[in-house]
Amino acid sequence: MAPSPQTIGEFSVLPISIPPVPSFPRNVVHYLYVRRNAPKIPTANDSRSLFLANVPVDSTELHLRALFASLVGAGRFESASFEDERKEAEAVAAALDAAPAQAVRLLAAHGKKRKREDQEAAERAEEEAAARLPSTWSRPLRKSGSTAVVLLADEKSVQQVLKAIAKVHKSKKYPTWGGDGNIVAERVPQLGSVWLKAHNQLSYPDRDQLQAAVDAFSTMFARREREAAEIAKRLRNEPDEDGFVTVTRGGRSAPASTKEAEEAKKKMIEKAEKKKQEMTDFYRFQMRERKKAEQEELVKRFAEDRQKLDAMRQKRGKFVPEA
Repeated sequence: MAPSPQTIGEFSVLPISIPPVPSFPRNVVHYLYVRRNAPKIPTANDSRSLFLANVPVDSTELHLRALFASLVGAGRFESASFEDERKEAEAVAAALDAAPAQAVRLLAAHGKKRKREDQEAAERAEEEAAARLPSTWSRPLRKSGSTAVVLLADEKSVQQVLKAIAKVHKSKKYPTWGGDGNIVAERVPQLGSVWLKAHNQLSYPDRDQLQAAVDAFSTMFARREREAAEIAKRLRNEPDEDGFVTVTRGGRSAPASTKEAEEAKKKMIEKAEKKKQEMTDFYRFQMRERKKAEQEELVKRFAEDRQKLDAMRQKRGKFVPEA
């Protein structure tokens, strides 16, 4: 078997030894690709974080903690965020922030941000946690080839991890997934039939728990909607950086909205008439019928003119001049 390359592009290749399981009693080598984290939008923690690609499907934060502890020792690993968890968090945040979206745009247009203290941020996090529905899985599984971002203690720890990966290729002693003696397996829920049984039980959560989550979400949504209306109302008469005041459409009686509705209705009628005219001569039989109707109209008008002319001749023939 050819040796695995140490690097592929910007990534360092980290071979991982996955111990056998009853369903597949063979040792397997999995390749994890590691590089410095360089997102499109830089953050303050990029210098002390690593980007991981092709994480195993059963990855958890405990697995990655044990993996990095085997490479550089304990105390270097701080946290890990997986791709699917980030997308789920962004989707929940988008749903919760749907109400004040207009207010956020107004604030961004005016170049101002609302200052929040740490206590308010903590309360908001608690409200969002209470508004989430309970999970139906005791342990999530990752998609094949998914990614993760690992946050380490400092920038020096990032350099040590990359050096340790290079040493792994020289020593051929691959770190074991789950730690030596598979310590992590004792601290995370099992997979297989136990995992599916737990899913069946969690699929029917307590009714009071569901109702509490729905009530918390409704309360939060209504409150943020009121905040959005208040912010939008306050920003109507607030000048921006250049000293201009944003002119909003309509007033208290909303005359602009009524006028726009009438204009829209007028445009719709004109559009319907134009479409009707365009469809008049669309088919050949319509053109034949139109020409036939025009010909009949000409014949009718000719007959009427002829009758008028005959009447005028008769009237002129009866005329007798005076002597």
